[in-house]
Amino acid sequence: MTTVKINCPVNPSEDEEKVRSAVLSIFPDAELVQEDGVLRGTASLDKFSRLIRKQKILDATRAVMISNVRGESTRMTLNKQVATVGKVSFADRRPVLGAIEVQVEDTDIMALIDRVAPVTVDGEEVIR
Repeated sequence: MTTVKINCPVNPSEDEEKVRSAVLSIFPDAELVQEDGVLRGTASLDKFSRLIRKQKILDATRAVMISNVRGESTRMTLNKQVATVGKVSFADRRPVLGAIEVQVEDTDIMALIDRVAPVTVDGEEVIR
């Protein structure tokens, strides 16, 4: 079973609804609650997976996911400013306003990565 946990800081200078909207533009099924200045919740990777295909960033996504595998989980940080326009962009380690932090857990994390961000050849998804 796959678990996707989302954490996204809401800074005092930010509108919580705009931050919520940014997260929902990538993870529309996320159930978010605000706790101590952070939006927290769970979601699926369905739209995220469609967006990375549409943006043609499968290789970059795969590299990020694989490089962050620890046991049965992987992590990604997404730029929340870019998410406001419904696009996926991976954030630097410590963005000034914070990022959308995504932790994905699965008993077979590599098979999950293969489904979400499959291998490509010459930019085309390889169907296995």
